[in-house]
Amino acid sequence: MLETCQLSMGLTELAPGNLWNTMPCHTHERRMEVYFYFNMDDDACVFHMMGQPQETRHIVMHNEQAVISPSWSIHSGVGTKAYTFIWGMVGENQVFDDMDQMWPLKICASCGHKRIRYCYDFKCIFSRR
Repeated sequence: MLETCQLSMGLTELAPGNLWNTMPCHTHERRMEVYFYFNMDDDACVFHMMGQPQETRHIVMHNEQAVISPSWSIHSGVGTKAYTFIWGMVGENQVFDDMDQMWPLKICASCGHKRIRYCYDFKCIFSRR
């Protein structure tokens, strides 16, 4: 084991039937996070969500692929089947008081549609602000 004030790592293994990781999604003002997805079947993938809360994007990840989420980016993922990932965070320290949770309704509400259950206004989802 290596003790450090700038690096945290872990391993997450989703049980069969579980597909989501890191919910609610969130940002870390002072650290970035890396995900390495593995133990995935050839026909499986993970939709890794990232970006600013008001303008999210997704990356389709396959077995043994990695993605970097900058400090300003949310991060969350949902797979087509269960999977495993190693995560690593680097930043100025291991005090996690900078985590800003982004619940799904909060992300959708950034377009101004606060009273509907789902936002189907594709213009607001994909427009740059």
